[in-house]
Amino acid sequence: MTRRNLIVIAACVLGLILGGALAWKSGAFKPAPATRVGGPFQLVDQTGKPVTEAVLKGKWSVVFFGFTYCPDVCPSTLQAMGLAQERLGAKAKDVQFVFISVDPERDTPAQMATYLDNDVFPKGTIGLTGAPAQAAAAAKAYRVFYEKQGTGADYLINHSTPSYLMNPQGRFDRVLPFGIGPDEIVTQISAAMRE
Repeated sequence: MTRRNLIVIAACVLGLILGGALAWKSGAFKPAPATRVGGPFQLVDQTGKPVTEAVLKGKWSVVFFGFTYCPDVCPSTLQAMGLAQERLGAKAKDVQFVFISVDPERDTPAQMATYLDNDVFPKGTIGLTGAPAQAAAAAKAYRVFYEKQGTGADYLINHSTPSYLMNPQGRFDRVLPFGIGPDEIVTQISAAMRE
């Protein structure tokens, strides 16, 4: 392969990377229409009240799967969401945050209520849990991977880390990748609201 060919290939790869970054920044980072994210679920909230996917209707919903014993990903994600909620200003009344447990063995409604009562997490977050089969069905609907890691009382759960923005009809709008800051969360939610 000649040096010229290598330069052309490198330029093409760089163009793809920059094009992807511009698409993400513009809010165009959406899966193909055939990709199905979301669907029916039957869980209970942190008060013990039965909840279905109907809870997602009427507001924009940021849905995140995790667990209350998570040492890093879950609290940092919820903290970023809490800051985003503050920065949304008047738009915040049209957005709700939903935290669905992938650890129903430990995440009882009472545990969810205690965990979500944290000043840095979004105010009014809806915490959902249920029987293991119910949690598995919800995770499958959202294409969320999770698996138990370790044994004993201090086991961890490996799990997918993105959040999902659902529109007020309860349908998937876009992925909010793990690690984006509160300003980018606000940018993505605001862009979705304008479309």
